[in-house]
Amino acid sequence: MTIQRSTSGIFCFLNASVVAVVPRLRFLVPLTSPCKRSRMIIEMRTYKIKAGHRSEFLETLESKALPEHQKIGMKIIGPFLSVEDDDTFFWMRGFPDLQSRERIRDEFYEGKLWKDELEGKLMPILEKYDVVIVEAKKGLGEWR
Repeated sequence: MTIQRSTSGIFCFLNASVVAVVPRLRFLVPLTSPCKRSRMIIEMRTYKIKAGHRSEFLETLESKALPEHQKIGMKIIGPFLSVEDDDTFFWMRGFPDLQSRERIRDEFYEGKLWKDELEGKLMPILEKYDVVIVEAKKGLGEWR
């Protein structure tokens, strides 16, 4: 995948949409684009963390897990914190297709970082999680 950056901070992913990087929040916001939008597989993930541990979980997620996800090819949006439940948050992971999703997920969960550090630290404080897998036929689309 080719990534081009303009001086305005807008990125164009070949065969995808144009997105703006929101500073300090580590997610991409779709903009109206001259680039062709592409299909992708999105995991919509909701995590319920054991009471009082959300900040700890998110610190580890953002400092260790998300950089590793991005390094191996996952696209990340979020996390988004629930305003109704202090122990819940939502985030999304994106993949080019189902085959890539399986390969990239296996690379992360069979990797040294997950096996040696993150699994033992995060799983004991994760109360439950739900994942819904959807196909976005035109990228992430736009707000309507």
